[in-house]
Amino acid sequence: MSLRIAILIASDRSARGERADATGPALKAWVEEQGWVLTELAVLPDDYVTLRNWLMSRSDRGNVDVILTSGGTGVAPRDVTPEATRAVMDREVPGLAEAIRAASLSKTPHAMLSRGVAGIRKRTLIVNLPGSPKGALEAVQVIAPALPHAVELLQESPHAEAGHRL
Repeated sequence: MSLRIAILIASDRSARGERADATGPALKAWVEEQGWVLTELAVLPDDYVTLRNWLMSRSDRGNVDVILTSGGTGVAPRDVTPEATRAVMDREVPGLAEAIRAASLSKTPHAMLSRGVAGIRKRTLIVNLPGSPKGALEAVQVIAPALPHAVELLQESPHAEAGHRL
């Protein structure tokens, strides 16, 4: 199944042009390696309203299956990506964020500081990833096996339940 993926990087410094964003290009390359379609890659400041509005507009268009966010999930005062994500979610999908934290914890104790969330708005799955290229790639690889099935379920595909047989 070919997924339609949008990537949102939350970074004040990259949005201002003070630092080149390395995470977006790394995620873009990984998405394309999966044979999925990248619909958009945006770099925005760590601003609650800006992030919330971007997530809402992309989800509401109906042409994106999964939005991967990176950055803004820590404990710093400007880390507001989870709050912006929660504000637009219809339903939470806690298992994805839990899986990311569990896998990340085996690599760094800083994983305990991640506040990333995952949820659904309409038929779009939104997942917060860590802000570093390495952390974001490791995290998306953890959840990648579940993404096509999640999208099938959100799209109410007749094939979605085929894997649920006893």
